[in-house]
Amino acid sequence: MSIVKHRKNPNHDAQAAWLFLLPSLTGFVLFVVLPFIMVIYLSFMKYNIITPAKWNNYKNWIMLTLDKRFLLTLGNSAKFVLLLVPMHMLMGLVLALGVNSLKKNKALVFGYRTVFYFPTLLATSSIAIAWSMVLNKDFGLLNYYLGLLGAEKIAWLNSSFWVYPATMLFSLWKFVGGYFLYFLIGLQGIDKGYLEAAEIDGATAWQKTRHITLPLLSPTIFFVFITMMIGTIQIFDEPYMLTGGGPGDASRSISLYIYETAFTSQKFGYAAAQSLILMVIVMIITLIQFKTSGTLVSYDRE
Repeated sequence: MSIVKHRKNPNHDAQAAWLFLLPSLTGFVLFVVLPFIMVIYLSFMKYNIITPAKWNNYKNWIMLTLDKRFLLTLGNSAKFVLLLVPMHMLMGLVLALGVNSLKKNKALVFGYRTVFYFPTLLATSSIAIAWSMVLNKDFGLLNYYLGLLGAEKIAWLNSSFWVYPATMLFSLWKFVGGYFLYFLIGLQGIDKGYLEAAEIDGATAWQKTRHITLPLLSPTIFFVFITMMIGTIQIFDEPYMLTGGGPGDASRSISLYIYETAFTSQKFGYAAAQSLILMVIVMIITLIQFKTSGTLVSYDRE
């Protein structure tokens, strides 16, 4: 009896691979590549939807260098990054460490996890309406309780200074649950053997956290940091829903300004140029973070 060996045709494997990749590649080309090309094209055009697009040379790009509001809103977005990213990461990590310490009581862990994560499931628009009432200067709930303590009323949404703490309160309540869940999942993935060995050696709770938990959690911390930086520098919901960018331009982010340039001023070509600058800034920040992550992130869990 003879055994016939069939040789695999590498071309068939390649064809099968491309066939499986085709749906994803088609979506990528249609919804990422083509829109990106269109944005580059529009950045050199004068276009307002109503009239056909006209070649505008480099006027949109020259306008960027002269637009003080563009630089101002870019600075506002940087402020949001400096304020929101550390706050969300610190609070999310503290909450995750606290809930993870209760892991023996599964019902309690489930309850806390539900309470902290639930606000992220709610519509931002409805939550913003509720918080705008809480932060109202004259009849807001927060100023009412501050008044009971003898404090003066604070114009949370009408002051160029207090609008940032107000946005921080709203953002913390609404979004910290998502980052808390990332950290909690990362903590639950750490091998208990490391902590048990350290406890046998007499390590304190702080020493275990400092020398074992945080280094092993560093990949999760890095992931949360990257996603938070990218998301926060493009912040839109909070200033749009809560303050409308006010008072004046005090809380107007770059994403909100791009939106208004396109859909309020009908300057789609100029808005396209602005969005490309924002994309380049995000790319540079992300590349720097990945370049410097080698000394800060440990992927060795063995």
